Amino acid sequence: MGKNIAALITDMFEDLEYTEPAKAFKEAGHSVTTIEKESGKTVKGKRGEANVTIDKSIEDVKPEEYDALFIPGGFSPDQLRADERFVTFTKAFMDKKKPVFAICHGPQLLITAKALEGRQATGYKSIKVDMEYAGADYKDQEVVVCSDQLVTSRTPDDIPAFIRESLKLL
Repeated sequence: MGKNIAALITDMFEDLEYTEPAKAFKEAGHSVTTIEKESGKTVKGKRGEANVTIDKSIEDVKPEEYDALFIPGGFSPDQLRADERFVTFTKAFMDKKKPVFAICHGPQLLITAKALEGRQATGYKSIKVDMEYAGADYKDQEVVVCSDQLVTSRTPDDIPAFIRESLKLL
């Protein structure tokens, strides 16, 4: 039985950090629903390689409708965390111990949700100190799995490990 995965994404996401995991999740029989401020909108990757049409508006979704949360990196998470609705949505997955997959700058949403305290995690090197201030035990590894719930990775180079561990949790 495939799981329903919520993907929080907006313009300037890191192309491969969305497209590769989303493709792998779908090939494994799961569904991926893209969520932004506006449904039907097309968001563009920062490398100009990927365009993604948004499935649902944050206004029209509830965390209970999804089994897992996926947060690709790039500038997307930093933009989304300025909107309390995305922060609250993210925090709900952490509080309910549902799987959360965040790569590169994706943990920025977890920082703003105050959901990294006491967690082992990784992320892009420029947010290492932010993650540590948020209470995370930062690990400089290609993938970190914490409490069979949180999967984090650093860069596009880590995507194969990120996908492997995310699929294990699903």
